Amino acid sequence: MSSNGMPNGSNGDDGQNGVDMRFNSRTLYDGNDRAGARAMMKGIGFTDEDLKKPIIGIANTWIETMPCNYNLRRLAEVVKKGVRAAGGTPMEFNTVAISDGVTMGTEGMKTSLISREVIADSVELVGRGHMFDGIIALGACDKTLPGLAMALARLNVPSFCLYGGSILPGFWHGKEVTIRSVYEAIGANAAGKMSDEDLMDLENVACPGAGACGGQYTANTMAMAMEFLGMSPLGTASPPAVDPRKEEVGEKAGALIMDLLRRNLRPSDILTRKAFENAIAGVCASGGSTNAVLHLLALAREADVELSIDDFDDISQRTPLIADLMPGGKYAAADLDKAGGIQLVAQRMVDAGLLDGSCPTPTGRSLGEEAGLATETAGQDVVHAVADPIKKTGGLHILKGNLAPNGAVVKLFGYERTYHKGPARVFNSEHEASIAVHDRKINAGDIVVIRYEGPRGGPGMQEMLGVTAAIVGQGLGDSVALITDGRFSGATRGLMVGHVAPEAQVGGPIAALREGDQVIIDAENRVLSVELTDDEIAARLRDWTAPTLRYKNGVMAKYAMLVRQADQGATTLLVDDLADNLS
Repeated sequence: MSSNGMPNGSNGDDGQNGVDMRFNSRTLYDGNDRAGARAMMKGIGFTDEDLKKPIIGIANTWIETMPCNYNLRRLAEVVKKGVRAAGGTPMEFNTVAISDGVTMGTEGMKTSLISREVIADSVELVGRGHMFDGIIALGACDKTLPGLAMALARLNVPSFCLYGGSILPGFWHGKEVTIRSVYEAIGANAAGKMSDEDLMDLENVACPGAGACGGQYTANTMAMAMEFLGMSPLGTASPPAVDPRKEEVGEKAGALIMDLLRRNLRPSDILTRKAFENAIAGVCASGGSTNAVLHLLALAREADVELSIDDFDDISQRTPLIADLMPGGKYAAADLDKAGGIQLVAQRMVDAGLLDGSCPTPTGRSLGEEAGLATETAGQDVVHAVADPIKKTGGLHILKGNLAPNGAVVKLFGYERTYHKGPARVFNSEHEASIAVHDRKINAGDIVVIRYEGPRGGPGMQEMLGVTAAIVGQGLGDSVALITDGRFSGATRGLMVGHVAPEAQVGGPIAALREGDQVIIDAENRVLSVELTDDEIAARLRDWTAPTLRYKNGVMAKYAMLVRQADQGATTLLVDDLADNLS
């Protein structure tokens, strides 16, 4: 036996310390009784020598339905090259991905959050079935990184995530633009404030190539969170997707996974309570997406780390907002890369005691040591000094009250109003609300309420960027608010409150709202309420009947029956939970 308790062996030995790195794969490929498995692998080009090396799964989310993940096929090739050069045998496999930006505002949008669970389940299945010794998981669009990380936590083999990179910003009329610009332009066009020709011109330049949406939207938020967690090597996410440095990152990742195997470093060594606090602080300091609340809660559950929705508010209140990134700020993710990258944000925060720099990372160096290697570009103003923040507290606020007893989430950059009281304009689907907004039926002072779009009611908590961007595009962003039991794109800005829990479908108080009820959003005091007494709400709910679920079979129906509420990460249930949820 080796000093770390792993069995010694001549195959897969790193030649230095006697550690057998074939933790799992020897079960599939060693011995006369495994000749059938070897024969099948030889049929597609693997050799005896290949199968005696550690087998590294390359979990890829490449897909041709969006720019976000489009470069991952090429990235996988250079990652595999790095694995081979470092003495391993890579085996690539693929899973699904859904584009939020492409499906936005349609029934297809409901599949996006559900895809997180499918990604996690499918990668787990392949990993368990094919017994990889280590895994590099390639992701980009919104649900891929959290879904991949959830699978890695379950499998608990040496592994990490690698981000495909941000898209470069487009330029229109001398300004940087992103996909959010297009959605806001749709609203402006509907309001007669932008011509069809200008809308088409903007559409043609907003997405200039491959890569994930270009602000601190959900994909880039989760890429930063994974680095602060230690589930991705610090600094690997910053180079944009089309930057030649991304291929260098890929090759180095291939070598790094072999080093991870030698050290036998696993997700269970990385995913601690302190690591999650670091990730949340990174989201808050960068004005990151509200979707991070769902995803970090879900990942913490997989890692058996205690984390609640209230932790996000506590950490946000002690974390200054220091990164001037879209949608609230001026700069795209590519500008952060030029300024010094994600590692510069980490350096600022470690130096100020806002992150626990002792937490481990895949390289073997601590987060603080990795952050210390950051190089700041002279004159940059993307990342502020902690002593001179954009806002003294972070972007995330958790609201509670008689409309959201279990919580709701809003992201504020600092310039938005924090209080709004107005009449509820109640819609029972995103589609109904979208029609009303585009038909100019929403007035200054209104609070748009979109319900039955929660985890179960949607199902899948579709994003509301089409609606929120149209409101902003019509010039109503400063006078209209929105609340929903659905969720928002990371590109959403304004006083928009999502993740209301419990949702309407399960009889949450939002189901009791009626047209004209006076709703109060008080973000400063963390309150979301309606001017009704508890008895009035209860009386309305006694006369309420849950709508029939929208799907009767297939993956959508399964998810609706098994999903938990947004304040629990909208994860599917553990076996122990099933009896209560299905009763």
